Amino acid sequence: MRSMIKTSLAAFGLSAVMAGGAFAASHSLSGDLKIFLDTSNPAPRATMEAMIAEFQEMHPDLNVETTVIDREAYKTQIRNFLTAGAPDVATWYAANRMTPYVKAGLFEDVSDLWEDPEIAENLASTKGAMTIDGKQWGVPYTYYQWGVYYRKDIYDELGLSEPANWEELKANCQKILDSGRKCFTIGTKFLWTAGGWFDYINMRTHGFDFHMQLANGEVKWTDDRVRETFAKWRELIDMGGYIDNHQTYSWQESLPFLVNGEAAAILKGNFAVAPLREAGLDDSKLDFYQFPPITEGVELAEDAPTDTFHIPANAENKEAARAFLKFVVSSNVQTQINNGENLGQLPVNAMSSVDDDKFLNEGFTMLSQNSPGGVAQFFDRDFPAEMAAEAMQGFQEFMVFPDNLDDILARLDKVQERVYGN
Repeated sequence: MRSMIKTSLAAFGLSAVMAGGAFAASHSLSGDLKIFLDTSNPAPRATMEAMIAEFQEMHPDLNVETTVIDREAYKTQIRNFLTAGAPDVATWYAANRMTPYVKAGLFEDVSDLWEDPEIAENLASTKGAMTIDGKQWGVPYTYYQWGVYYRKDIYDELGLSEPANWEELKANCQKILDSGRKCFTIGTKFLWTAGGWFDYINMRTHGFDFHMQLANGEVKWTDDRVRETFAKWRELIDMGGYIDNHQTYSWQESLPFLVNGEAAAILKGNFAVAPLREAGLDDSKLDFYQFPPITEGVELAEDAPTDTFHIPANAENKEAARAFLKFVVSSNVQTQINNGENLGQLPVNAMSSVDDDKFLNEGFTMLSQNSPGGVAQFFDRDFPAEMAAEAMQGFQEFMVFPDNLDDILARLDKVQERVYGN
């Protein structure tokens, strides 16, 4: 669907920001600016269109044309439109999901934007996710936190505190088990949820850089350090820490265990909060903590899937495209597009403000101030698609049959050789 953006600036609520704002253009932009979006759902689409309308009004000599494509269709079309008939700006995702297009020479190097101190400082937590071969290939516009959402009332009943390290997490788990509950609910029917557990235990045991080396095929799955990650994970499995038969549940089907008090916590993204609230868990019962350290001295890195804007290498109006990317990441625009009435997620600019929502505020503080180790994109975004699919199948198998680990890791080594050619 194609539409010319002429939405009223007042609808976006940033008219005061526009006048003399720090990100206002120093000179007028002109020509055509073609923007492709994959934000086809109604709320994200309206947010993006209103933001673009503000940019249009800042640059009246610029003709902005926006094309909105269904997200799943966008994924199959992106290589084609980047190759021929490329827009000037296109939405996509960070980290490994952008790698094929960087390697194919289809995304523009925008490292010059990241040399701006205001961007370099305020977007520091996401720079690694936008970096390949020492260069930056786009800018983020929204992300959301992962972490442990737990039943505060159950913790209070059992006299538990948020764990400060892995040993405290296991000690809490044992008390929860002793009370007749499970420590964690999870639904691994669709595999990806187990990827979050591997991400966190691997990053907390060995750090972000090691995790990325594994993602890049530079470390074998049979490496002793990877085995150590699985050994830590097995400590929870052997305790009986997870709900039974989790392989038969989707993540949504795993939520009633938390709502009903049969499990005390879930490791999940912030998208789980809305359905938990709708099911009756108000904020007096539901709380959040950052996944605790495992290896002392390893800096804390987080899973925070990040949506991004890029300039195709074949774009025609790169000057206007760069101005648009700079506009998108400004603190005021980040505050507005991510508020609860719009995307309802977290701004990537550390100088932005967040809606008065308990979990958004905790996530924003965690990602902008308490995650010095970096931001990962989640397992199936950081690892190549075939490697991710096979590995997540292995994770589910390991959680059900942990004695199969040697066979699982040997299989993953073979997949790695095929995927990476090493």
